[in-house]
Amino acid sequence: MSSPAPGAAGLPPLTRWLVLAVAAIGFLFDTYELLMFPVIGAQALSELLKVAPDSDEVRLWSGRMLWIAALAGGVFGLLGGVLIDRLGRKTVMIGSILVYSLSPLAAAYSTELWHLILFRSTTFIGVCVELVAAVTWLAELFQDKKQRELAIGWTLACASLGGIFVTEVYTEIRHFIEANPGGLSWVPVPVAAWRYTLLTGLVPGALILFLMPFVPESPVWKQKKLAGTLQRPRFGELFSPELRKTTIVTTLLSACGYAAAFGALQLTPLQMAPGLPALNPVKEEHGPNVKAATGKLKTAEAKLEKTASTDVKGREEAEKGVKAAQKGLADARKPITDATNAKRGNIQRWQELGGLTGRILFAILLVYVASRVLIRIFLLPGVVLFPVAYLSLYGGDYTIFAIAIFFCGLLTVAQFSYVSEYLPKVFPMHLRGTGSAFATNVGGRMLGTMAATLNTELLAPQFSGTNPENVAKAAAIIGATVYALALVLSFMLPPPREEEHAAPPEPKPEDQSW
Repeated sequence: MSSPAPGAAGLPPLTRWLVLAVAAIGFLFDTYELLMFPVIGAQALSELLKVAPDSDEVRLWSGRMLWIAALAGGVFGLLGGVLIDRLGRKTVMIGSILVYSLSPLAAAYSTELWHLILFRSTTFIGVCVELVAAVTWLAELFQDKKQRELAIGWTLACASLGGIFVTEVYTEIRHFIEANPGGLSWVPVPVAAWRYTLLTGLVPGALILFLMPFVPESPVWKQKKLAGTLQRPRFGELFSPELRKTTIVTTLLSACGYAAAFGALQLTPLQMAPGLPALNPVKEEHGPNVKAATGKLKTAEAKLEKTASTDVKGREEAEKGVKAAQKGLADARKPITDATNAKRGNIQRWQELGGLTGRILFAILLVYVASRVLIRIFLLPGVVLFPVAYLSLYGGDYTIFAIAIFFCGLLTVAQFSYVSEYLPKVFPMHLRGTGSAFATNVGGRMLGTMAATLNTELLAPQFSGTNPENVAKAAAIIGATVYALALVLSFMLPPPREEEHAAPPEPKPEDQSW
């Protein structure tokens, strides 16, 4: 009989490095795709809704879209978890990468809001499935516990590079369009920074799919599948007496991390940036021009409304007046819009640098600190930091607030690394994809991301509207609450399993049957 396939320790060095490269690139572009919307969202929604970027409509739809896309990702990501256990880790990775690479390409051609919602949702679906598949795949390729932790910890650290990367890409595209108003004539989409940024989402698919034929499937999964000993994954098993506590606690812990991210961090550049005191000088300088241009537009619209439908020439003149007034208003708003976009990009950069630092710190501490103690290192400071950052520092010096956001990003993203690395260790092999997908998607994507809508549509209006200052107050409440809850849950986490992470060792000659 043939011997079992070796784990990563038995792979040729080149193949081992390719495995790590594929995982790192995959995690990087997972985050690149996920954090694209907080960067481009205001501009995209403003254009599709035909309203100002700092309008209430944009703020409301920002929160709604964050939750709608994440909810879609959660539902289909749950199905993806079952497919990971049934069809194989590598196979499902390939399919999910195709989905999240082609979806932004389609979204770049959006002409209606529902187009953007649909393709943003399919992007999220691909990312949700790929993340679980990739972590499960890595966990089963590396036999040695230390190697496994280092591989997962450091490749996950690359995820935060995606947030930095997408921020810089969007900034460079915006600068390019400002210098070249005609854009790229050979690109068949309307000239807009948000559309061009979406087009870049096609890059990871081409890159990763080129490498996938050169890396192996999970050996332990493949061996059991070929031998016919692989148990069928069933959702009911997650709530068996043996696994019920594990499933519930990990699901709630995942929900807390995503609630902090969606209810506070992702809304910071998207909705809170326009209210930063650092923008007040620009608003004071150009505000009178905006007010005058708004008055001219209202006068032009009133004139058009009063013009009789039978007066063809009069209506043509009135329509020209409305268009000229609209252009005048856009020109008057441009300095404020440009300054706001610059602050959005900058605060996103601080946040992502914090996230990158958090993932690196997690990868370093993972080898030296006990698993259930490690999570508390990141939870304890967050209970205090979030309310201080969003209640006190938001209205003060910009640099101090940006530094606070750096640390909020560090603590929150480190939690994501923890949960991703922890989940494959607490579910049996045949339920590894299903259990990880349930905790991540039901807890994180479905429950946790509701915090975005909870903030913008329920909590913020309680403070007299959804202006940026009130969104910040709601973020403080959400952040402090979910960090405190996660801290309590950390004391209920079950100890990790240490089995079935890779193929068993080669059998001794005397044990082989022929």
